[in-house]
Amino acid sequence: MGKYKKSDRAETKKRCRLNENDIRMAKELGMTPKSLIKKVWIRDIYENKFGKVLGS
Repeated sequence: MGKYKKSDRAETKKRCRLNENDIRMAKELGMTPKSLIKKVWIRDIYENKFGKVLGS
């Protein structure tokens, strides 16, 4: 695991109202919990990079 704790990601998940797939896509995109708070358009970014969205 990286330098970010599970609690950091859990706090971001709660604050941004994200689900598990959103968190997983953000990890694959290399987004940090801090950057996630600024960019909640994970699905659009992920789809542009990988051509699909997880969980759909």
